[in-house]
Amino acid sequence: MNYIGSKYSLLDFLQETITKVTGYKDGDSYVFADLFAGTGIVGQTYKAKGCTVIANDIQYFSYVLNKHLIENIPELLFSAGQYASLCDPDAAASSQQRLMDGTTDLLNTLNDLPPAEGFLYNNYCEGSGSGRNYFTDDNGKKCDAIRMELERLYTSGEISENVYFYYLASLINSIDRYANTASVYGAFLKHVKKSAQKQFRLELFPVIPGKIGKVFNEDINMLVRHIHGDVLYLDPPYNARQYSSNYHVLETIARYDNPELTGVTGLRKNDDQKSLFCSKRTVAEVFEDLIKNADFKYIFLSYNNEGLMSLDTIKEIMSRYGKYSYYTKVYKRFKADNDTHRKIAGSSTTEYLHCLKK
Repeated sequence: MNYIGSKYSLLDFLQETITKVTGYKDGDSYVFADLFAGTGIVGQTYKAKGCTVIANDIQYFSYVLNKHLIENIPELLFSAGQYASLCDPDAAASSQQRLMDGTTDLLNTLNDLPPAEGFLYNNYCEGSGSGRNYFTDDNGKKCDAIRMELERLYTSGEISENVYFYYLASLINSIDRYANTASVYGAFLKHVKKSAQKQFRLELFPVIPGKIGKVFNEDINMLVRHIHGDVLYLDPPYNARQYSSNYHVLETIARYDNPELTGVTGLRKNDDQKSLFCSKRTVAEVFEDLIKNADFKYIFLSYNNEGLMSLDTIKEIMSRYGKYSYYTKVYKRFKADNDTHRKIAGSSTTEYLHCLKK
């Protein structure tokens, strides 16, 4: 997924720095926490390394993605016979293809469902009269049909919680590729772009072998008081842009709670997911509270040179609680629109990875 602040392009930098500072190597067994998890790219990377991962995000759609990526392993989703074949190193097909083969029946059933006029179509597709053009009518109806059937299967007990989150995470990840937006859901495009015109098909997420982690959907400053581990990785919002307004459509697909909507873009009216890390007035206070109460040996903070907190403020706060250092990496800026619409100084920014040994 295109995601503001995604660390996909910075994974090598993060891994190299964390290894250098901690001395932990691939295969070492330790607890790694990713508490602003987003789409889960960092957490799943450390799960694959052999870590027990704790993940958290205040956004429910992010919780769904991580619930699958961090808590699901092949043994929970497939029978013993299926899993044995999935792990057979001599099998000709790729491991991911074998995973998909193990769920062909349900995947085909969902993709073959007749379209349904549900909440997504009625509120986010132009043909419904909503005036919103986030998805084509056909794709909105198809997503509605799959989303409603997943809920029916789960509430009736026909699929387990693990399978439910596997398919719901896959639905969120899949439908995002067909969105008629410029990457985020703060606005929709007037004309339907080519990728949004394609016929929607549900595709399955990878299933990552490893240790079963734990995923939360809580306020990070409350959660940190009740968990502990070895490495804590923090990737909070850097600016005043609230994630809830940029991904509200995915949030509604995940919850499917028929919320009251407001405005041209159909924002969730009673949005209670505003982050204090997005306010210059409150960010330093909540950040220090987080660092102070974190029961982890090592803490790493991703933050760029244009964030709400100054680099001096971060250094001052973290230095109060242990040995502080930092590393930097210049990288390409996230873009959600064309250069002609942007009022920024350049195409790159500097990422700081602040390190603390408590």
